[in-house]
Amino acid sequence: MLNAKLLKLPIAAHQHRHEHHQIVIGVRGEAELSVGGTGAHLDTWKACVVPTEASHDYCGDDQNHVLVINLDPLTPAINTPAHADYERMMRFFEKPRTLQMDSRLQGLVQFTAGEFDRAPDNLTLQQHLASSILYCMADRIVDRQVQSSSRASISPEVIRRYILANLHRKITVEEMASEACLSVSRFHEVFREVAGITPHQFLLQTRLEQAAHLLASSSLSVSEISYRTGFSSQSALTNALRKYKGTTPSRLQINESVA
Repeated sequence: MLNAKLLKLPIAAHQHRHEHHQIVIGVRGEAELSVGGTGAHLDTWKACVVPTEASHDYCGDDQNHVLVINLDPLTPAINTPAHADYERMMRFFEKPRTLQMDSRLQGLVQFTAGEFDRAPDNLTLQQHLASSILYCMADRIVDRQVQSSSRASISPEVIRRYILANLHRKITVEEMASEACLSVSRFHEVFREVAGITPHQFLLQTRLEQAAHLLASSSLSVSEISYRTGFSSQSALTNALRKYKGTTPSRLQINESVA
């Protein structure tokens, strides 16, 4: 069972609970909900998830209108096509939550509200539009959980140790992504979010830091250090140090000898 309706919340606070899941979406004006003691302020960019049996208070200003979508908590039979979709959607109602809508989702909500006003008796249309909103919201919640899990699985320090262990040879982004158990595109995206630089920039930065350390703390030749830190030649190391560190191998060696 899925149904939806546009309504205006009362100005005076009311409280109730019900035996179905519910999502309350701001359409116009502002409203206040408190679900299980957790408050939510609704405007035209926010929605509040109310799981079944959750006691909640609600009220709104004199301009408020909300779109309320109700969903039966009873699971469809496992052998029906609706079961898999339902299972995915149910993850949306695991706990009370407030959802900040993006511009696309907010646009869909406003379009739906307009269609409800235009065709108040077309229950089939209303059900399909409400279902679309619910699927879009549930998909965003699941996607954010996956993104959060991906971010948690990436540690720049782990990648740095991998680079140092293989510093003398060519290291590809594919190898670093494999170390993090992610696809190359996903690794690139998440690593940049976590570290603030791209994997390639991080690799070069690690090579240069190690090369600078060896130049300033060892008697190894520049040629040997170039090899050990994965640069193709002495001139490649020199050019990289000049471009990214504003120095040269000889300056680093001189500074160490003076010290």
